[in-house]
Amino acid sequence: MNFRRGQKREDPEINLIPFIDVLLVVLIFLMVTTTYSKFTELKITLPTADAEKALEKPFELNVTVDAKGNYTINNQPVSFSNVAGLAEDLKTAARTGNNGQPAPTGEKGPVVVVNADQFAMHQMVINVLEAARMAGYDKLTFAAQTGEKK
Repeated sequence: MNFRRGQKREDPEINLIPFIDVLLVVLIFLMVTTTYSKFTELKITLPTADAEKALEKPFELNVTVDAKGNYTINNQPVSFSNVAGLAEDLKTAARTGNNGQPAPTGEKGPVVVVNADQFAMHQMVINVLEAARMAGYDKLTFAAQTGEKK
């Protein structure tokens, strides 16, 4: 420490050149790495609706399996002897269509809807699946019915 009296102190020197250099480097970095655009907008594809187009319901074969071992195809009882017989019944129902109406043409096959009672044996549902495979129908849907066991 300098405790001498009478010595005149020098004014501190502030050197701004290094500070200006750092600011210029930051400014150049921001100019190079930032992209500027005149307009900013989001590209959004909005949903559209067409009221004139009607949805076509696919042709369905409703196969019902109950807990007693009964099969019905489109509310028509079917006697089950084997899987091949059930496959033929599915083909016949597909040819005649729902409610006696002829089946629509041009489709690969109907959608087989399996409505199984919750107390029906699993093997009965597997029989329907195997019959649909044998009939050549590859579109399957399942529905479950709940109720009390009688």
